[in-house]
Amino acid sequence: MTETTDHRDSYPPTAEFAAAANADASLYQRATADRDAFWAEQADRLHWEQPWTQVLDWSDAPVAKWFVDGKLNVAYNCVDRHVLDGHGDQVAIHWEGEPGDSRDITYAELLTEVSRAANYLTELGLEAGDRVAIYMPMVPEAIVSMLACARLGLTHSVVFAGFSPTALRQRVDDASARLIITTDGQWRRGKAAPLKEAVDEALYANGDVPHSVEHVLVVRRTDIEVPWTEGRDLWWHETVAQAAPEHQAQAFDAEHPLFILYTSGTTGKPKGILHTSGGYLTQASYTHHNVFDHKAGQDIYWCTADIGWVTGHTYIVYGPLSNRTTQVVYEGTPNFPDEHRHWNIVEKYGVTIYYTAPTLVRTFMKWGREIPAAHDLSSIRVLGSVGEPINPEAWRWYREVIGANTAPIVDTWWQTETGSIMISPLPGVTAAKPGAAMTPLPGISAMVVDEEGKAVELGETEANGYLVLDQPWPSMLRGIWGDMDRYRSTYWERYAEQGWYFAGDGAKLDADGDLWVLGRVDDVMNVSGHRISTAEVESALVGHSGVAEAAVVGASDATTGQGIVAFVILTAEAKDTGDALIGELKAEVSREISPIARPREIHVVPELPKTRSGKIMRRLLRDVAEGRELGDTSTLVDPNVFEAIRASRA
Repeated sequence: MTETTDHRDSYPPTAEFAAAANADASLYQRATADRDAFWAEQADRLHWEQPWTQVLDWSDAPVAKWFVDGKLNVAYNCVDRHVLDGHGDQVAIHWEGEPGDSRDITYAELLTEVSRAANYLTELGLEAGDRVAIYMPMVPEAIVSMLACARLGLTHSVVFAGFSPTALRQRVDDASARLIITTDGQWRRGKAAPLKEAVDEALYANGDVPHSVEHVLVVRRTDIEVPWTEGRDLWWHETVAQAAPEHQAQAFDAEHPLFILYTSGTTGKPKGILHTSGGYLTQASYTHHNVFDHKAGQDIYWCTADIGWVTGHTYIVYGPLSNRTTQVVYEGTPNFPDEHRHWNIVEKYGVTIYYTAPTLVRTFMKWGREIPAAHDLSSIRVLGSVGEPINPEAWRWYREVIGANTAPIVDTWWQTETGSIMISPLPGVTAAKPGAAMTPLPGISAMVVDEEGKAVELGETEANGYLVLDQPWPSMLRGIWGDMDRYRSTYWERYAEQGWYFAGDGAKLDADGDLWVLGRVDDVMNVSGHRISTAEVESALVGHSGVAEAAVVGASDATTGQGIVAFVILTAEAKDTGDALIGELKAEVSREISPIARPREIHVVPELPKTRSGKIMRRLLRDVAEGRELGDTSTLVDPNVFEAIRASRA
């Protein structure tokens, strides 16, 4: 097949797309003219039980209060109001189970399910402010549980169902959760893996050390045998499913804690990132509407994330449902029963907006374009990327092969801590550049600064610096659960004088002033005094036709401070010609970036160590590169991948 990828530097929206888009350039002007009025306008898209008296109170910085004195119910905004507006028959969720079972749930049915769950949680004696841990795969009851908690003012802590019992216990203890909601098991590539068993293991993990959990509520999913503790354990189908189907939602303060989500910290102890209600829902709803150009009642939206991560919270549950979205929720892996699964789902439901991670895009590239080419993907009109910077090569492939060279790509930068998208193209406005995050969204303010906090100059060749957020934003974290000192030191200490939030990411501005995120600062290598980003070197390696995926780390080097060590996976078609290929790849990097960036070593490996959310564990690769004992491998999908990597280095 001839290579048709067009290598323009930027891709403006078509006139047709721009004309019908939700967002136009005036959003930027309105936000600049009066920031508070702009956010008030976005908050007005929601239903408030009691209006706010002040948009932002920043007097207790770095803790913000947004929409002061306002009261709302998050679940009411996501479900009830759509039913009351006459949209009860619209499908909210097209749920696709891994084994091939599926369910369509309308907004009216979702309201009934959420009401039953809220009634039963109340019966268990849970009260607003209590914490509930949710440890579930991608089943509808997981979303129902989150919404039922939101409805009752219970603060949920969703723990990814791939985490170990130890990780679950750590999070349950930190949040003092009174209830765990889980399933008997989960489907993984056609096999039922136990999950309730992991909960029991977690609760007995520390021997006799007491924990806060009073009940474990279990959804039947795989019908496997489960350990059972009478009086503590409860079946969902015997309790929630029997509860009354009506429930009156109560309004909570805009600053009422909505959820805690744990993210890995550099110290090893997870940080419980706290998000509240009014500001979070405002920005989640606003960004989903504008960044994805979502049209209620017309689009079929699919975000491929898991609810265990922030992307699943904001762009599966709260953002989309607040905007009356019809969305696909898929339980399983992209290659079960085969590599066609995602494209079969796109065809089945006519997906129009598809939001996924660069890791998956590169995996699709590795599997080959003939797989998506075997499907009718013409329904797709917007593509999204999330989780890490996407390399230009993967960006172009995604646009061409999945988006028929017409669908705009929204490459979104944000974090668990920011709560929702901060920097992204607007699909009807921006001439997007492959690999660039572009500019902050209207209402968001960001800068690229040096160590001292001076803004880097546009288009300087070395205009690399640190990404900071210099103004508070509605969906910002309100702290680290139970540890406000750690909150201040982790995010605010570096630029305390200026009062800026430090994102922990490196970034650069190009000559047009567009922003490129270079990855975590700890992923920026210092080679002979030159700052080189792992993302840039990885991008250069993946630019070679034989490389499907690459991970790069800086390993200590007596001569240069750090030497660049790369691990690459080849495409199915590529031949491993040994030294010849390694030489070619080193030359490619020298050419793409600079001879300074030429890797010291390149290893061809069968697989890379990834966490279950698809992030490459560079910390562990650094251990391998420096010949150290491996650190904690518990969050990896496949800890055995290191044997193969070691063999390749031998």
